[in-house]
Amino acid sequence: MAIATLKMLTLDSSDASRDAKFWSAVLGWDVAADGDGYAMLTGPDHALGFGTLPDHEEPGWPNEHGTKQFHLDLAVDDLDAAAAEIVTLGGTLPDEQPGETWRVLLDPSGHPFCLTKAENWG
Repeated sequence: MAIATLKMLTLDSSDASRDAKFWSAVLGWDVAADGDGYAMLTGPDHALGFGTLPDHEEPGWPNEHGTKQFHLDLAVDDLDAAAAEIVTLGGTLPDEQPGETWRVLLDPSGHPFCLTKAENWG
């Protein structure tokens, strides 16, 4: 039996409004709040929040020093097409990639996240 249910994940950001717009476009979720250094998206079952920190430091990729902080795995039908579209939204596709069945990208605040093939999730 679960003790709690995850309802929202909040990420530190260098620009909460910018990151909310980026992730809204990537996930298709609505921006429910945006102002005063905080923004929040609402999805079908969860929410994703962003808090601006003036001294935010990017976790970096590749992650050689264990500073990644978190990462999301997102299922997509076409890795290359999805990566290209995310880059047009402000994401970055680093040169260093750890494998062929997923792509690591960085959001505008430098948080790494992975695109994986939807077919691998069953």
